[in-house]
Amino acid sequence: MSLKKAYRKLALQYHPDRNSNDPSAEEKFKEATEAYEVLSDQKKNAKPMTVSGIRVCKGDFREDSIRKHLPISPIFLVISRIFSRAFWWRPRQSRRSGGAVRGEDLRYDLEMTLEEVAHGVEKKIDVPRHETCEACNGTGCAPGTNPTSCTTCNGMGQVRFSQGFFSVSRPCPRCGGRGVMIESPCTGCSGAGRVLKRKKLSVKVPAGAETGLRLKVTGEGERGLRGGPPGDLYIFITLHPHELFERDGDDIICEVPVSFVQAALGAEIEVPTLFGKARMKVPAGTQTHKMFRLRGKGLPNLRSHGQGDQFVRVILETPTRLTQRQKELLEEFARISGEQHNPISKGFFDKVRDVFGG
Repeated sequence: MSLKKAYRKLALQYHPDRNSNDPSAEEKFKEATEAYEVLSDQKKNAKPMTVSGIRVCKGDFREDSIRKHLPISPIFLVISRIFSRAFWWRPRQSRRSGGAVRGEDLRYDLEMTLEEVAHGVEKKIDVPRHETCEACNGTGCAPGTNPTSCTTCNGMGQVRFSQGFFSVSRPCPRCGGRGVMIESPCTGCSGAGRVLKRKKLSVKVPAGAETGLRLKVTGEGERGLRGGPPGDLYIFITLHPHELFERDGDDIICEVPVSFVQAALGAEIEVPTLFGKARMKVPAGTQTHKMFRLRGKGLPNLRSHGQGDQFVRVILETPTRLTQRQKELLEEFARISGEQHNPISKGFFDKVRDVFGG
């Protein structure tokens, strides 16, 4: 293990912030720092220098965290930079937490059908969200009263703790980081400044939308706090499974049954589409699971002006209840045609013989 890695490991182990219940940890932390200074600069011949009102590491330390006119070796500046990078520590700039706060973004899951997606639709949705309290106008105070500055943090919303050369900021425990105190809270919102309501919105969903599509409605999220801007509303689209149609990108696939007679002799049948019924020709001799294309009967492309197609898979229906006369006719058909001369059957059995022999 390198000297730098060993030092970082000890610094993490004995840092006072991580060992608040161990008084000896701070001493061990200092010993590790001193040892690293000696080992990293064996000559140790650098002359002490005076640090007077400078800012170290471009903001990594507050100016008041180093005593003015403090004799200090240049190695301290090196160790300080190494230690601050090891912890990825950067102090937050002081600000008044009681100021305006942007509202949170909201998510709404919208379920749709393929028919709606095929044409595009304007949907009415009901969104539960926090609105600014009208009784107190968002201040959280009872009418006629105003919030007072927190005396613990002096209105800053944060309190600062010093650990040696380091200074750490934390939210004020008294005001919760707001910087102000509400002595007389509003009865309408209990001092929160917002109340939960349901907002009706109209959202346009473009044609060709697909599951996972995210629509952004700017400014329709949670209302901001203390006059802050509202968040945004994100609508996630989910498509319902369809009883007849299956989606494949912009294309639509469906299965349509045909009778033995229609498949053998050919016919013109009526098939359903997302845009109504359409006529389709089934040529004579059509086999089951044969696919046919209806151009332009699919879904609009969401990112262009193109249109998908619909693919129709014909499924041959075998009759289950035959009259005596129908049976006689089919038997006669079989005798006339000769099952052994059927090219499809012959080809299949030829393949079986090739695979298994015989």
